[in-house]
Amino acid sequence: MSRMVRLVLIGLLVWPFSAWPDTDPALTAQNAARMLDAAATSLVEADGARDRVEALTETVRAYEEGLLALREGIRRAALREQTILVVFEAERDRLARLLAVLQTIERAPAPLLMLHPSGPLGTARSGMIVSDVSPAIAGEAARLQGQLEEISLMRTLQDNALAQLRDGLNGAQEARAQLSQAIADRRVLPERFELNTDAMLQLMESVDSLDSFAESLREQPAGTDLSGFDLPQFAEARGALPLPVLGRVLHGFNEQDAAGIARPGLVLATQPQAIVTAPWPATVRYAGPLLDYGTVVIIEPDGDYLLVLAGLADVFVRAGEVLPPQGPIGLMGGAPEASESVIITNAQGGGGDLSETLYIELREANVPVDPNVWFITE
Repeated sequence: MSRMVRLVLIGLLVWPFSAWPDTDPALTAQNAARMLDAAATSLVEADGARDRVEALTETVRAYEEGLLALREGIRRAALREQTILVVFEAERDRLARLLAVLQTIERAPAPLLMLHPSGPLGTARSGMIVSDVSPAIAGEAARLQGQLEEISLMRTLQDNALAQLRDGLNGAQEARAQLSQAIADRRVLPERFELNTDAMLQLMESVDSLDSFAESLREQPAGTDLSGFDLPQFAEARGALPLPVLGRVLHGFNEQDAAGIARPGLVLATQPQAIVTAPWPATVRYAGPLLDYGTVVIIEPDGDYLLVLAGLADVFVRAGEVLPPQGPIGLMGGAPEASESVIITNAQGGGGDLSETLYIELREANVPVDPNVWFITE
């Protein structure tokens, strides 16, 4: 009996089959592969799209969602395999000795099995034990084959995922590059949408906080009109807004970060170069560096509301521009990940692929409100 067979059998003896999670990592990975295939098709079709910017924005997001799903499939596969091995190591010595004793009994000559220090009764009892234990071992051995096949499937899945990730990451980068170029090739905004940049510079030099900057923006007319969009009032979107970027909440409203700083907004952990989009039709009121917030984009979805997004690396918009729903705002920073590093990160379960952070602050009448009440964060 090989060491691997022994270990798997030991794991089966102490880990009931029904205890495994219901989620199927192989199915998750297969669904993710289909998502990435659809994104690749969308990238090809974007060349002939009527609105190429919109088509490429959807393609970038489709790639990100597919890659996120594939990472989840890999993570589940790695955790499944690691759980089996941890159980093996924990119980290997104790149960290996039991298996060795049973194997010794099976190899002993028949006349010796009839002799027992306790006499005929002891011989009878030992025979009953062996007869009771042997079917159980046989049953576990039958289940062993299925578990061995599952381990092989998990490893094959991770091997195949490496190629899928490489293609998906390359496709996402190509889609981002084409989106950046398509935005650069757009015609210049109409003159009525341009703002006075000199006045904006003077405003930036005179403010010392985000509060004062936002208040100054509220006092200046946006110069744009969203009446052309057949939309309900922004206040009616409370609780239903999509997050502007794929990620998870790292710090909540007024929650202190590792440095002890609490801000009246959300901090989202995102993947490198994730696309940031407008959750609602809005006017861009400001785009550029601001105080210690880094690169900031402030959009106005309604006259009484301002949405502040801070932490972007590349910005596609400028002040005065009108954004449609899910319109591209920019990209997060960070270097593109190599597929090999993604495999390692997900196998370790550390979530290290969410290395960038986006700060989101929603202001109503220039008073910060809890974004959790407005956005879908789960």
